[in-house]
Amino acid sequence: MKVVLVTGGAGYIGSHTVLQLLLAGFKVVVVDNLNNSSEVAMHRVRELAGEFGSNLSVNMVDLRDRAALEEIFASTQFDAVIHFAGLKAVGESVQKPLLYYNNNLIGTITLLEVMAAHGCKKLVFSSSATVYGWPKQVPCTEESPLSALNPYGRTKLSIEEMCRDIYQADSEWKMILLRYFNLVGAHPSGYIGEDPHGIPNNLMPYVQQVAVGRRAALTVFGNDYNTVDGTGVRDYIHIIDLADGHVAALRKLDDPNIGCEVYNLGTGKGTSVLEMVKAFEKVSGKKIPLVMAGRRPGDAEIVYASTEKAERELNWKAKYSIEDMCRDLWNWASKNPYGYQSQDSTKQS
Repeated sequence: MKVVLVTGGAGYIGSHTVLQLLLAGFKVVVVDNLNNSSEVAMHRVRELAGEFGSNLSVNMVDLRDRAALEEIFASTQFDAVIHFAGLKAVGESVQKPLLYYNNNLIGTITLLEVMAAHGCKKLVFSSSATVYGWPKQVPCTEESPLSALNPYGRTKLSIEEMCRDIYQADSEWKMILLRYFNLVGAHPSGYIGEDPHGIPNNLMPYVQQVAVGRRAALTVFGNDYNTVDGTGVRDYIHIIDLADGHVAALRKLDDPNIGCEVYNLGTGKGTSVLEMVKAFEKVSGKKIPLVMAGRRPGDAEIVYASTEKAERELNWKAKYSIEDMCRDLWNWASKNPYGYQSQDSTKQS
């Protein structure tokens, strides 16, 4: 049985990916400092995994704690690492750049050094479509020019460059860098989902909080873009499709011809902010009050993925629709209005 270390495994993307890995027959060791995640998510993943739940172990560790990380690598031989751990709020990164550089870069450097020291040289890295900046042309292909518009994006781009440099220096490494687009939804059970701490910095978690009455209205930044309805257009992908993309990437690391490769994970289709809101209103039966505001600095007009490379080489394709995403998001939100802190969730776990 293959053993995979998942950093940031208790977070939104991490928890869904850990579940899909367990169901696919992997043994999973999670390290997470619980900065923007919840231990409850790990209990629930274990329950959802059923008989495979016993193949999960969880460690409360910050990646910058080299001694603790060394201990984990010394006690277990890992076949590969999936690296999610990192701070990810664009606005916060602009206000606190040092926090982002310290956490995301030093955490990653420490991880890579410890991996190398223990002879584990297979990595799937959680990158982001933010590395495309404001694309001059869409869809974004893996060869599109790279530029980051904020410190968060710069940390992702720096880590990508770091991986390319490491591979150039030592071809024993096998690395897959996954650039994701906009994640939406939750596990269809409604048992795990996105639970951002503080003010959500993405569209759909915000919509979800308005729908359950935690916030009064959704602020739409910019309704004068050159798009179908004036609002920004993004590529939204269901979290389960994304998680399955990581399982596919992990399998691809066994390909002897893999060096350091990049893949987009998206649907290849753009959807506007208002189209997403309408789809959510339709499945939830909730009216989402809107407040129109000016454009946010650094926001691109239209961003969506070219997904041909992932479909061809990873044998992976997103299968869930916008309606599926909104339905599963609402299922999670209505069962857990305050995320993992919901009153009933404390009883269940």
